[in-house]
Amino acid sequence: MAKKIGIIGSTGSIGTQALDVIRQNRDDYHISFLSCNNNVKLLKEQAEEFSPDHICATGSELPDGALKGLEGLKKLIRNEDLDIVLLAAVGAAGIVPAYEVVSRGIDLALANKESIVASGRLLLDKAKETGSRVIPVDSEHSAIFQCLQGQKKEHLEKIILTASGGAFRNTPVDALKLMEPDDALKHPNWVMGSKVTIDSATMMNKGLELIEARFLFDVEPSMLGLVIHPESIVHSYITFKDGSMLAQMGDPDMRTPISYSMAYPERIVSGVKPLDLSSVGVLNFYKPDLEKYTCLKLAYEVLKKDRNAPMIVMNAANEIAVSAFMNKTIAYLQISEIIEKALNKCDFNEPQSVQSVIEIDTKTRYVVQEILKREVNK
Repeated sequence: MAKKIGIIGSTGSIGTQALDVIRQNRDDYHISFLSCNNNVKLLKEQAEEFSPDHICATGSELPDGALKGLEGLKKLIRNEDLDIVLLAAVGAAGIVPAYEVVSRGIDLALANKESIVASGRLLLDKAKETGSRVIPVDSEHSAIFQCLQGQKKEHLEKIILTASGGAFRNTPVDALKLMEPDDALKHPNWVMGSKVTIDSATMMNKGLELIEARFLFDVEPSMLGLVIHPESIVHSYITFKDGSMLAQMGDPDMRTPISYSMAYPERIVSGVKPLDLSSVGVLNFYKPDLEKYTCLKLAYEVLKKDRNAPMIVMNAANEIAVSAFMNKTIAYLQISEIIEKALNKCDFNEPQSVQSVIEIDTKTRYVVQEILKREVNK
């Protein structure tokens, strides 16, 4: 029987690659809905090809017959008979839909790391309550998820995430002040959306992923590590108390973890060829330079605190700062400076509900906008 799937963010990088996987496995999936923010033109094209039951646009422009906004999206999640939802929307916009999905007991293929960073405990506690399975789509967390299958948690020693090092891995520290958005968007290995690609350049992406791993796999921050691996062949690995190690490897193509999340616990054709290690040759690994990757340094500090409120603040501040950099309002090095100022200025109580998560996020964004005004007017 075909699996009934909804895709939130179908017009973005993850969403379009997910549809490419479905294109190769048409008999295995029935598309209940596709949703986007503003890319209505592409959404219409996708609807013509894949014939979903419904389409939804959360932005201002709406195609004929589309449901409107967040409320329209929530209505689809509540009313449709879904087996799984792929959440591929970017940023804090994924928080409410993620919670809505798990509240209904629907499996969640999660490509939106911000929803875990901002509401990890609340989201995963609700998933346990309803029986919803949260299956990670990020290549690193998918790798760890796969490595942990059949393993006993008490045997685990460390979870090590790998990082490409982003667009500036070979850029001297003193040259970073000259970097423009176009420079940061030149990722050496992966094809991703612009926000995630900038986060990869700053390595805030890895900071968010460390926090995500802390919640997804329910481990203490001290059990998490990170190495730079320029080839992006080893997607992450775990070590055990007996000294052994398990790694998940493959060519850097997001269709592999996307297909795994959509088919779990089965595997389907993804369109990705198996890795030929003999053609890869040498694999390199080294520790990140925290003086170079100042955003990662901030994320480590937030992770060590192990409090949800600073995680929400950091995530919101990063979204605003990255947007400002992409619009050329601020310089590259100001991204981490603005995040640090927001962390120092914002001191909120721990959220007890998704609504309080949204409130902290909203208040932080206001504070960061005020910080930006002062930075620009210097």
